Amino acid sequence: MARQETLKVWKDCPPGYRSDWRGPNLIVQYKDYEKLNGEFERLVSRVGDGSIIKRFDKTPTPRKTNDVVCPHFLELKWATGCPYSCAWCYLQGTFRFLDYKTMPKMKDRAKVKEHLKAFLESETSHRELLNSGELADSLMDEDQERPFSSFMVDLFDTQSLHRVLFLTKSANVDNLLKLTNKSHIVVSFSINAERVSQRWEKAPSVLERIEAAGILKDAGFEVRIRIDPMVPIEDWKVCYSSILDRLFSRLTPNRVTIGSLRGLQSTINNSRDKSWTVYLEEKSNWGKKINIESRFEMYTHLIQTMKNDFGFSRIALCKETVEMWERLGINYKQIECNCTW
Repeated sequence: MARQETLKVWKDCPPGYRSDWRGPNLIVQYKDYEKLNGEFERLVSRVGDGSIIKRFDKTPTPRKTNDVVCPHFLELKWATGCPYSCAWCYLQGTFRFLDYKTMPKMKDRAKVKEHLKAFLESETSHRELLNSGELADSLMDEDQERPFSSFMVDLFDTQSLHRVLFLTKSANVDNLLKLTNKSHIVVSFSINAERVSQRWEKAPSVLERIEAAGILKDAGFEVRIRIDPMVPIEDWKVCYSSILDRLFSRLTPNRVTIGSLRGLQSTINNSRDKSWTVYLEEKSNWGKKINIESRFEMYTHLIQTMKNDFGFSRIALCKETVEMWERLGINYKQIECNCTW
C-alpha cells in the first residue's frame, strides 16, 4: 500500500512537535519523547483517537530520587477489564466510572484491525513491542472460536519490524502452541509467591502459570516473567525463594521483572478488598508504596538468589524509584524490563 503525504517533515520538527502521517482512514501521530538517557527520539504517540493504540507516557522522565522509572511503551487496547479481579488491580480505579459488572469488554475487532494496520503501515522505523496486557489480560478469551492471540498474530505476520506482548495470569496456551510463526510474539506471565496469590489473586495457580510458561519456552517462544507485586508477608523470604526454585527448575525465562506492592489513590479508593493496603507506607509519583527498606531487602534477596543460585542476571524493576535503582546498583538508563523490546 502506497503511503500518502507526510504532513510534516520529521527533521524539521523541534523536540515535542508532532508530525502526522495520514493513512487510508486514520492519522498516525508522532512526537519527540525524552528517553531515560536524556536523548530525544521521535516515536508514535497514538493512532487516530488513541482508543486502540496509544503510548503509555503517564510517568514523566525521572528527575528526582523519588521519581518512578517507567519507559514509555505502546499500549494495544483491544479490551477493557480483567476476569481475575485481583485485590490490588489498578483497573478498579481506571474504570471506576464504568459498570465493572460488564467487564471485561472486548472492543470491535474491525476497529482494532484498522488501527493496527495503520500503525504497521506507518512510516516509523523504530521497532516497537505493543503491550496488549495493560488494560486487560492478554489471554482472557482464549476459549473463543476466534481468540485474540491468533487474530493478533495474523496481523503481525504481515510485517517484520514490530512484536506484540501477551501479558497474562492465564495458563491457557493451547492456541499459542498452534501458531507456526513465533518471531512476532513475546509472552509474559505474572506470578507471585503462592501464599500471596492464594490470598489476593483470583487467577490460575502460580504453579499452573509456571508450567504454561515452561511449555511455551520448550516450544520456542520468548517467555518473560513478572514477579509483581511482591508483598512482605510473614516468612516472605521463604515464600519467594520457593517460587524461584519452582520457576527455574521448570524454565529459564528470557528476562525477569520484579516489583513490589503499590497503589494509586484511585485504586485504593475503589478496591473492594483493601486488606493489602496495610503494607503501604510511603509516597511516590506513582502512588503509595511499601517502605523503602522492606523493598530494598526483598529486591536484594531475589536478585542475589537468581544470580547466585541460578546464574541469572537479566533482571529489571517495575515502577520503582531512581533511589531504589541506585541503591541496588542497577543502571535504570539501560533498563530492559517487561514492556520494552
